[in-house]
Amino acid sequence: MKYLLGLFAIVVLFSCQSQKVESKYSTIEYEAGACFGFCPIYKMTIQADRTAVLEAEHFNFSKGTSKDEFSKPREGTFTTTIKEADYNKLLASLNDLDVKSLQDKYGSRNVSDMPTSYLRIKLADGTSKNTEDYGKRGSEKLIKVYQIFEDLKQSQQWTKVK
Repeated sequence: MKYLLGLFAIVVLFSCQSQKVESKYSTIEYEAGACFGFCPIYKMTIQADRTAVLEAEHFNFSKGTSKDEFSKPREGTFTTTIKEADYNKLLASLNDLDVKSLQDKYGSRNVSDMPTSYLRIKLADGTSKNTEDYGKRGSEKLIKVYQIFEDLKQSQQWTKVK
């Protein structure tokens, strides 16, 4: 009975560990461009080991919504290690997106005040996929990925390096 109880305890402990998702992406880069309003301008690069660099230009951490922000210096360069659960959420969304099947370009430039986003992904097999999305409305799944990057700016512990 002791052995059975011990075996049961071991099984329970191992089943409670967080599920680590193996990344098929060596580098994930997202860049959000400017618009005529107060759109956040930044580039975030995440490596397969979850280390990340955030190059924040304007409207990322400030509470103000003033064009005067453009006369201020850029917000800075920050680093962090993305929390495992958040990284796994990003990987799941990218897998759901089917990165290799993305179009190279989305959006119509008939409206001139929309931000452009760039999703650049290097896969572990050596291939890469670059997608440009004018207006950030490429597809419902892409919008979900963009929101994950926006959330990462707020949910991680970023350390300013310059």
